[in-house]
Amino acid sequence: MINVLFVCLGNICRSPMAEALFRDLVEKENLTDKITMDSAATSSWHIGSPPHKGTLAILKKNSISSKGLAGRQLTKEDFEKFDYIVGMDESNVKNIREITGRPDHPKILRLLDIAELNKDVPDPYYTGDFEETYQLVSEGCTALLEKIKNEHNLF
Repeated sequence: MINVLFVCLGNICRSPMAEALFRDLVEKENLTDKITMDSAATSSWHIGSPPHKGTLAILKKNSISSKGLAGRQLTKEDFEKFDYIVGMDESNVKNIREITGRPDHPKILRLLDIAELNKDVPDPYYTGDFEETYQLVSEGCTALLEKIKNEHNLF
């Protein structure tokens, strides 16, 4: 099983959006028996909380299920459990490296680097632009799934 973890600051906007979007892509490709996904926060602010209402609204608008999404905090043990740990921005990646104690490991990635966009996914908690975040997360998740399919010969 290939395990993917999406990480952002609070685990209420970007990373649960990525988890839901990625789950939808994996289901459409009939790869649920090969790939699992989860999301987490680098902070402890929203443990147990549902996603932000803006994230829930954009997922609903795009007919993507938000079932089972709840805030949790990244742990050091997550490094061993997950094959891909994907931060939404450079600050998240830095914090992932600190929390997991792995300053430079190839399984820790920034989402839009995978899509070769070389930028951060802006946090809609602060920008209010859930549509822009959705579009970027969608592009990043699509690229990530292609990367995983190629690296693990899932065709």
